[in-house]
Amino acid sequence: MQRGGSNPAAMPCITCHGTDGKGMAAAGYPRLAGLPETYIAKQLADFKAGRRQNPLMQPIAQALNEAETAAVAKAYAELPKVNIKAGPVERPQPGSGAWIALRGAWERNIPECTLCHGPAGVGVGNAFPPLAGQSALYIENQLNAWRGTPAIPAGRKSKAVAAVPPSRHNDPNGLMQHIAVDLTAAEIKAVAEYFAGLGESKETFDESQHRLR
Repeated sequence: MQRGGSNPAAMPCITCHGTDGKGMAAAGYPRLAGLPETYIAKQLADFKAGRRQNPLMQPIAQALNEAETAAVAKAYAELPKVNIKAGPVERPQPGSGAWIALRGAWERNIPECTLCHGPAGVGVGNAFPPLAGQSALYIENQLNAWRGTPAIPAGRKSKAVAAVPPSRHNDPNGLMQHIAVDLTAAEIKAVAEYFAGLGESKETFDESQHRLR
């Protein structure tokens, strides 16, 4: 974490993710502290194999050996988890980030985020990581990585824009790709901001506050 791997290309993790593992929210570098050890190890393996693409993380993951990958995953998993705020008491407005997170948009086959990621996005098991307290920019970037962007045809005064294919392909059964492609850009941003706003609280977590009345 602090000194990097035996290969010089494996730069120290703390450069981007911080000594406390809380990441750099403004830059979109995610919080790793308290994430499941198996989940972190899998993400590094997926970066290494190209199932998850990122110009910064791929060469770092490829430079780590198996023992170093396991050590990094264990070290971050042992750091304190984010403390989740009590959730909204009032029913959220339809279409808001809280609404998508807690209820989804089933008319478009979009389930609520908490169905898999748990109440308030606290995470479930090794496959569904915590969302609460993550950087809004990071969450937004990941949804867009699963989503990609469609091609834009040329207009009378504009050039055509080529489609950008999804750059992330490591979700269980392609679940996140199917969800992300049906979310609008505004919904993606709203959901990201909702979950980012739930972290770093001194209040006691109350699961009931994160369910629709």
